[in-house]
Amino acid sequence: MEWRDAGIILGLRRLGETSVIAELMTREHGRAMGLVRGGRSRRLQPMLQPGNEVEAVWRARLEEQLGHFVLEGTDLRAAALLANTQALHGVNLLGALLRLLPERDPHPALYETSVLVLRHLDDSDMGPALMARLELAILAELGFGLDLACCAATGSRYDLAWVSPKSGRAISRAAGEPWSHRLLALPDFLRRSACDIQPSAVEIETAFRLTGHFLERDVLSPRGLSAPDARRAYIATIARTAC
Repeated sequence: MEWRDAGIILGLRRLGETSVIAELMTREHGRAMGLVRGGRSRRLQPMLQPGNEVEAVWRARLEEQLGHFVLEGTDLRAAALLANTQALHGVNLLGALLRLLPERDPHPALYETSVLVLRHLDDSDMGPALMARLELAILAELGFGLDLACCAATGSRYDLAWVSPKSGRAISRAAGEPWSHRLLALPDFLRRSACDIQPSAVEIETAFRLTGHFLERDVLSPRGLSAPDARRAYIATIARTAC
């Protein structure tokens, strides 16, 4: 069987002296693995770097087999990202987040979000806000989406300032004020449809604290995992950049 798709290089594993197993996030076929013959060659190594976008052809006799990839680069940004410490940690975090998804499980909207994140990773203003949005999207795709549309207590859609750490539902400032010490702060930019207003460093930190709570509780801990080192490194670089 054979399929063709757009993909993002997430990582590589050496196989033998000349080949690699490539891990891609693809638009229509989800996270996929495949053998790339000669993947360790000087010709192919620059293309097979995490963060690059490719056109992929996957072939195998049976669907459940590893299969082979034939790849063609479409946006080779990895070299530029390697020169930026925050972007480098961001690429590693992107891969760690996407590996939380089941293999071969299509998530086309999440693929498009990931491409958008990649294209702004070297932008210290937009990159962190988009990464926080990606974590929200990962939670939603895994069935643990937060309900930020209206207040859980009053039904109001205005002045939402908190999130319940138990239910994941938004709470208005007035309704949540008496219990604010028990609630998670909700930065306003996470509720906007686009990043038309640049969030502050405090709002970015608040957003990662919010998404981190639910990633840890609902996704990582049940699998016996801890937060990826890349996540801690990425957030640390954001803090240093803001200083």
